[in-house]
Formats: sequence, C-alpha cells, structure tokens
Amino acid sequence: MAESLSGLRRNRIHRALSRPNLLMGADRELVLITGLAAVILIFVVLTLYSALFGVGIWIVIVGALRMMAKADPLMRQVYVRHISYRHYYRATTAPWRRF
Repeated sequence: MAESLSGLRRNRIHRALSRPNLLMGADRELVLITGLAAVILIFVVLTLYSALFGVGIWIVIVGALRMMAKADPLMRQVYVRHISYRHYYRATTAPWRRF
C-alpha cells in the first residue's frame, strides 16, 4: 500500500556490502603486511629483544593505522590513486593533442 502511494520502491542495502574491509579497525592489507614484517623480524633474529621490539613496533603501527582508518577508511586506495596522477595537466581540448 505504501509503495503505491509514493511510487518509489525501497531496497535494503546490507551493511556488509557497503562497509570498507577492515581488520582490527585498520586497513586489512596494511595490518597483514606489518604483521608479516614483525614476524619475519622476530624469527630472523631469534632473540627476546627482537621479539619484544617486533611486537612493540607492530602494536604502534597498528595503532597508527587505526587512527588513519578512523579519519578515512579508504585512505590507502586514495593515496595510491593520487600518486598515479600527473603533477601537471596541460589545458588542451584532448590529452593527445600537442602544441
């Protein structure tokens, strides 16, 4: 009945389809890469100090990544796209036109 009154059809968008892919509150890929780097550091050096240093560095980096994701969950993708752009675009009608 409400559909016939407004003329609009409502579809639900599930939250899991529209949320960014985060792990521990930070970008998934960056958390996994830093965890892998910390584990490599721990198992290459094999001392208690390297284990403490690796775990400590990983905790600090994950904290920074969580702050970054809180500001913008897609910041990594935006930065990767940003560095692929040119520094200067000429004011021409087409990109392949030369003056």
